[in-house]
Amino acid sequence: MSAPVTDVPPKVVPAAPVPLSEIFLAFLVIGATSFGGGVVAYLRNTLVLSKGWLDEERFLSALEIAQALPGLNATNMSVIVGDRLRGPIGACAAFLGMTLPGGLLVLVLGIFYASNAQNPTVNAFLIGVGAAAVGMLAAVTLQIGRKQLASLIDIGIVAVTLILVSVLHVSLVWVLLTMGPICVFLYRPKRTDSAMPDSAP
Repeated sequence: MSAPVTDVPPKVVPAAPVPLSEIFLAFLVIGATSFGGGVVAYLRNTLVLSKGWLDEERFLSALEIAQALPGLNATNMSVIVGDRLRGPIGACAAFLGMTLPGGLLVLVLGIFYASNAQNPTVNAFLIGVGAAAVGMLAAVTLQIGRKQLASLIDIGIVAVTLILVSVLHVSLVWVLLTMGPICVFLYRPKRTDSAMPDSAP
């Protein structure tokens, strides 16, 4: 006689939490090797492609929140991702890892640049670093931006925002206060006919 069939679902083994030391080291490497706007490319490469801690959608949502908040995108991202991985302690570990290399390097390079500001070799190096950062930012924009341009509404929002910021030079605060509510209204959850309760005759 065969055993009775039961509807008991299989036991799901929860994923092991990411160690705090791994979070700290990952953001320490990002903070030590990323330059300027190119940090977004480093964040995506580490968090999505290398570590697999976030998928593309979660990375985009964290990046959107980081850009909408005051402060640097990199530090905002470190706090958001660290909190998602290990809570407040993870946020602190990620924040320290992200800011420690930059803080020390800025201190050292600031002293060095103050004594070599007129050196053409130093200025040429900085121009090259800036060009590389622009290239990395453009690459990651093309990679993740195409996922957000799924309709004419998306393209219209991007175009209007670009015109307001780059052409009309409207303050980012006013752009956020204007475009934010519009985007929330356009992408608000819509009730479908199937979700509406049946009315009694």
